[in-house]
Amino acid sequence: MRILILGAGKMGSFFTDLLSFDHEVAVYDNDPQRLRFLYNTQRFTSLDEVDAFNPELVINAVSLKYTLTVFNELLPHIGKDCVLSDISSVKTGFKEYYEQTGHRYVSSHPMFGPTFANLGQLSNENAILINEGDYMGRIFFRDLYTRLGLNLKEISFAEHDETMAYSLSIPFVSTFVFSAVMKHQDTPGTTFKRHMKIARGVLSEDDTLLREILFNPHTKPKVEMIRSELKELIQIIDDRDEDAMKAYLTKIRANIAS
Repeated sequence: MRILILGAGKMGSFFTDLLSFDHEVAVYDNDPQRLRFLYNTQRFTSLDEVDAFNPELVINAVSLKYTLTVFNELLPHIGKDCVLSDISSVKTGFKEYYEQTGHRYVSSHPMFGPTFANLGQLSNENAILINEGDYMGRIFFRDLYTRLGLNLKEISFAEHDETMAYSLSIPFVSTFVFSAVMKHQDTPGTTFKRHMKIARGVLSEDDTLLREILFNPHTKPKVEMIRSELKELIQIIDDRDEDAMKAYLTKIRANIAS
C-alpha cells in the first residue's frame, strides 16, 4: 500500500519506521531538518510532490492545531479513493469534517506517547480505534495495533473525547498543580521524586499538545471535580477531623482499587 505520513515528529517518525518495510511510504514535512534521519521512505517538503506518489492512505501525525489545516491543503493533491486518517488526541469536530470531504476515513489514537512509553515493548500500552468510518481502514489499524501487542478499545468519536478528559486531562492538571507549588528539595522523598519525574516528562511535551488536552471540551467539568475535592480536603484539614479523613481515605482507596 502507498502510505503518506503527514508530519515527521515523534509519532510521524514512529509510524514511518513501523510501516516502511511492509509498504511504500512517503513522509511530508515542511521543515526539511525533521526529515534528515528518516530512511527507507520518500521525503517530501512540498505537497506538489504528493501528486505523483498518489497515496492510498494518509496518516495525519501533525499536531492537532494544524491537523485539519494540513488536510485541507492536501486534498487537491490526492485521489478520491484515498483514505484519510488521524491519530489526534482530541477529535472534536473531526467526524463532521471527514464526512464533508467525501473521502473514506478512519481515526485512531495510539496512547503511548514517546515521553514515557518504551516503543520497543508496547504490550502494556493502549490504543483507541474509533468505531465509525471506513471498515477496511479500521481493519488496517486494528491489525497494526494488534501486531504491536497494544490493548485496543473501539469507541465512538464522542466517547473518545470524554475518555480523554479522564485519562489525560485529570493527570495533566494534577501535574500542573504539583509543578506550580513545587519547591526543590535537598533531601526529596521517594514519592516526591516520582512526582517530579512525571512532571518533567509531561512538561517536556510540546505546548501545543498540552493545550490540546486541556482545551478538550470535556476537560472543564473534570477540573471542577478536582477543585471540589480540594475544597473538601481543605475543610477536613482545617477541622482536623480524623473521622472525616478516614472516610475520605477509604473513598479514594476504593477509587484506585483494581
